Amino acid sequence: MNTIARECMIEFEEKKSKFIGYVKPVSTKGEAEEFISTIKMMHPSATHNCSAYKVFDDGQEYFKVDDDGEPGGTAGKPMGEILNLLEVDNLVVVATRYFGGVKLGAGGLVRNYAKTAKLAVQEAGIVEYIERKKYVLDFAYDRVNEVDSVISSEGGEVLEKEYLDRVTYRVSVEKGTAEKLREIRDIVIFEI
Repeated sequence: MNTIARECMIEFEEKKSKFIGYVKPVSTKGEAEEFISTIKMMHPSATHNCSAYKVFDDGQEYFKVDDDGEPGGTAGKPMGEILNLLEVDNLVVVATRYFGGVKLGAGGLVRNYAKTAKLAVQEAGIVEYIERKKYVLDFAYDRVNEVDSVISSEGGEVLEKEYLDRVTYRVSVEKGTAEKLREIRDIVIFEI
């Protein structure tokens, strides 16, 4: 299974209409929906914020496309078809359009929304999907360097840090990395 390497944005203009493509790797349907909402809030005056996502979450596939007011099947569907054609999963793509005064016609809409999705996915880079889970780590201050070393060497991500009586991290790591972290003396780790 393939996904994208990173979140990114692309933009181009077609007959005075401005298309902005946003893409993000996600691991849940909720993350995908939240990203779409965030982009819509960023562009409240945009003519359309069309979207498509494809997510495998707890053994269930979620695939959703949205034309956001464009004529039926001219925006979300071609974007979704690009995701299938490129064989990528666990991602969400949003195409924001600012109408430039020249109608593109149904064929023009299909071509440009598909182009937006394709350029965004290509810009983000296609990589093999490796499942990550979120964990909370609780450990003593003298273990910070050891914990940081394991997380960075294994390609994990620290989402949040808190320093009180003990150190608490919220991380996103692969299962194997979590097992390596469990080997560290005096660490408490649990999946969230």
